[in-house]
Amino acid sequence: MAVKMRMTRLGDKKNPFYRIVVIDSHKARDGEYVDLIGTYDPLHNPPVAKINQEKAKYWLTNGVQPSDTVRDILVKEGLLASRKIKHVNGKSVDYGTAHKEQPAEQPAQEPEQPAEQPTEA
Repeated sequence: MAVKMRMTRLGDKKNPFYRIVVIDSHKARDGEYVDLIGTYDPLHNPPVAKINQEKAKYWLTNGVQPSDTVRDILVKEGLLASRKIKHVNGKSVDYGTAHKEQPAEQPAQEPEQPAEQPTEA
């Protein structure tokens, strides 16, 4: 059984509220889950995440793979280290900022000097 840590949606229309759960990956989004890890309320400013750290650490040590969104929440809560991604230019960038487009660095160009022309004598 492939088990994942992901979010199930609760709340009314245009009023979302999520539970962070451990669930079989073949089950429906809001299907029966194995364990409740915490909650996430995106409507507060800033969004509020309440996570049972002991349960989260237990499941992560047993090989549960979190979804991308749950991974970001766990990184913000300090339960996971952020992943590093190598870019072509050789710089390491945090996982959360790697998805945003970054402007390409352009090397400084030296101004061109006109070539000396031979003088006729």
